[in-house]
Amino acid sequence: MRQKGLAGIEQISEFDTIIDARSPGEFAEDRVPGAINLPVLSDAERIRVGTLYKQVSIFEAKKLGAALVARNIAHAIETSMLDKPKDWRPLVYCWRGGQRSGAFCHILREIGWNAHRLEGGYKTWRAHVLAQLAQLPGHFRFHVISGATGSGKSRLLETLGRRGAQVLHLEQLAAHKGSVLGGLPGQAQPQQKGFDSLLFAELIRFDPARPLFVEAESRKIGQLHLPDALITALRSAPCLRINATLPARVNFLLHDYDYAIADPTWLLDRLNCLNGLQSKETLAHWQALIAAGAFPQLVEALLKNHYDPLYQRSQSGNYRDYSVATQFATDDLSPSGIDALADAILTTTGS
Repeated sequence: MRQKGLAGIEQISEFDTIIDARSPGEFAEDRVPGAINLPVLSDAERIRVGTLYKQVSIFEAKKLGAALVARNIAHAIETSMLDKPKDWRPLVYCWRGGQRSGAFCHILREIGWNAHRLEGGYKTWRAHVLAQLAQLPGHFRFHVISGATGSGKSRLLETLGRRGAQVLHLEQLAAHKGSVLGGLPGQAQPQQKGFDSLLFAELIRFDPARPLFVEAESRKIGQLHLPDALITALRSAPCLRINATLPARVNFLLHDYDYAIADPTWLLDRLNCLNGLQSKETLAHWQALIAAGAFPQLVEALLKNHYDPLYQRSQSGNYRDYSVATQFATDDLSPSGIDALADAILTTTGS
């Protein structure tokens, strides 16, 4: 039987508010989805107490820690909780569900709120996420949307989602477009642990009885790794291949990467990542096209000489049904053209 005041992972949805009592740095790396950060120790305070613990004594560290924790909990109550009614039910967690969340929860319960502490804390949450990511992907009927770079696959997923289809948008979760130029200016990718939690939160929303559309991806999106179970499920799923003409893809990319065209310095920096993959002469030619503002020619050259050969090798080697995929030809990747592709896919799959 679970100790009074403790709650398990399966009870998370029963609470009004989830409070992450860890430091801001820990919270930024990953947290239970929907949690708010009310740290009982700041990053600097946590280091200070930890150093005292190791270099002086446990007793001295606990004295300092108690003073800091009490002060920070008081601040949290004053700034975030004075408007909460008596029947408010918060769930508090820290790293292991120990002293930090224990102190916070004790004070909230003394006030009169029915506060609970997450048993095992964030460590238990992390283990739960990894266990679920190892088995959840096998429950779904994936339809993998493939097609050469610039085929509008992400926009197509978004359109399918607006039509009511189930869509797993991995690049959106990863804050990256999945190519060497895929980083979004001014937007960092989540940490791996945070991405895993976001992915888990998405997967548990879906109905396994309905098709789930997803874009064909490699094992990595930017710096983030996809779970092995998801890669296995995607590579054995049926493919839906978009066959868009080269002019249509060039035109689409010029609009989709308008932020890159507007910042040639950023674009030149990203092209440096192709050192070793392309000859110095090729890179120099592409740099000259950027300097001249010849972006249609640049995009066409990148597709023909880099992205298309790379994508063909990757898809045909990794996706079981790529060679026999249902194909959808188009010379129009405008919003209306993508709407037409969505109609055709929904009709074909009976979704």
